[in-house]
Amino acid sequence: METSEETELCFPQLINASCMKPKHPRFETTLTYILVFSISLLTVFLNLLVIISVSHFKQLHTPTSLFIVSLAASDFFMGLLMLFQIMLLDGCWYLSDLMCTVYQYVYYIIASTSLGNMVLISVDRYVAICYPLHYSTKITLKRVKIQVCLCWTCSVIYESLILKDVLEQPIRFNSCFGECIFIINYIAGVADAIISLIVPITVIVVLYMRVFVVAVSQAHAMRSHIAAVTLQGSVKVTTKKSELKAVRTLGVVVIVFLMCLLPYYCVTLTGQDNFMNASSAAFVIWLYYFNSCLNPMIYALFYPWFRKSVKLIVTLKILQPGSCETNML
Repeated sequence: METSEETELCFPQLINASCMKPKHPRFETTLTYILVFSISLLTVFLNLLVIISVSHFKQLHTPTSLFIVSLAASDFFMGLLMLFQIMLLDGCWYLSDLMCTVYQYVYYIIASTSLGNMVLISVDRYVAICYPLHYSTKITLKRVKIQVCLCWTCSVIYESLILKDVLEQPIRFNSCFGECIFIINYIAGVADAIISLIVPITVIVVLYMRVFVVAVSQAHAMRSHIAAVTLQGSVKVTTKKSELKAVRTLGVVVIVFLMCLLPYYCVTLTGQDNFMNASSAAFVIWLYYFNSCLNPMIYALFYPWFRKSVKLIVTLKILQPGSCETNML
């Protein structure tokens, strides 16, 4: 009886089979729940604003915006998954073993899709800045829709292969009732790190550096000719500003993405057959989640059309007839 008073069980009715809750101060636990729940709602709300903005206003129906919507959709689902993550903060999984497997599976699919979307956005910006004359022919709405569909489909297939063991025997590694562990096989973890981290990050960084070099060289050319041709120089100023802004935005996205993603893969590659328990998984996964909340904030900082659309949505002006024709750019 002394033990049951000192340690709280996830399922008190299963004394010999239930997992034990980790001990945390009540105030700290309550504050964490409020913070996590608030971030979850904020993530869902902000990404929903992005989806509504691009879907409603016709002027925003561009290839780039379609990539942004796809990223916002994955971030939106990440926000919903945060509600399940709240349970793991308590150290217990109160739903069924099947729901635990579904949660893990969906989480990995959304994370993988989000990463793929960021690569697609980087490629889009690379073509737009480095090959502006060919952009309209190379990047069309039809091609973008195909690429987005492939991104989601490939994520489902890829994660099905990575999580094959988990899907076949979902509760094989559970030691007690109330546990929902993330099983990381070392070989699969290394392969996942190469495919899901090293390759995408390399692509993003290489494209970003190329864009930066092009923007700097064009800015230098602008300064050389601005004194000679005032009119042409003013046009170039506008072009270079937009290019440098795209470089800065992409740079912020890459840095934030790395900050939120790298801890997970550092934990994954720390040792052979590393099993992440509920507490350690909660920390690194939370960084994944937080990135989904930050993306719309980056849009708000760098894209005037998003700030304008948010005002129209919040004030319900999008319900007015013809609001979809509003000039947003």
